[in-house]
Amino acid sequence: MNRLLGIAALVSALALSAACNDSPTEPGDETIRFTAQLSPANEVPPVTNAEVSGSGTVTIDFNINRNSSGTITSATADFQVTLNGFPAPTPLTMAHIHGGASGAIGDILVNTGLAPGEVSLANGSGSVTKTNVSVTANIAQDIISNPANYYFNVHSPLNPAGMARGQLVRQ
Repeated sequence: MNRLLGIAALVSALALSAACNDSPTEPGDETIRFTAQLSPANEVPPVTNAEVSGSGTVTIDFNINRNSSGTITSATADFQVTLNGFPAPTPLTMAHIHGGASGAIGDILVNTGLAPGEVSLANGSGSVTKTNVSVTANIAQDIISNPANYYFNVHSPLNPAGMARGQLVRQ
């Protein structure tokens, strides 16, 4: 009987150990998704010129690596932007994540690397994909913890301060 109790205790300990190894602080890769609904009305100040009728969406996947204590050690981001309803042709000049709550203007923190004129919305619609964009570990952690304090926007020659903006939402 004591032998059976010993075996049962060993099996329980092994099961508990295996369960602990599935914790979110296990070292390795993780993907966290954010989205934003992009609108000229969300810009500060709101867009009121020919680009006012446009809209769009962005999906951002943060690919992060954590150490055994759960701290982010490295991060990259993949961006998928879809825009429509803008005047044809609308060349894009920049696209990035800024720090700033709704209604506030903030610094650029994660630049997609989109070059001026690289993408033009020939018919007023189009998409942009940027992958493996470097993100510092501390910025990645803060965006993950407080996505509403960050926004994504896209710029054009007509609206160099931004043509469409949206606050990040974690999915």
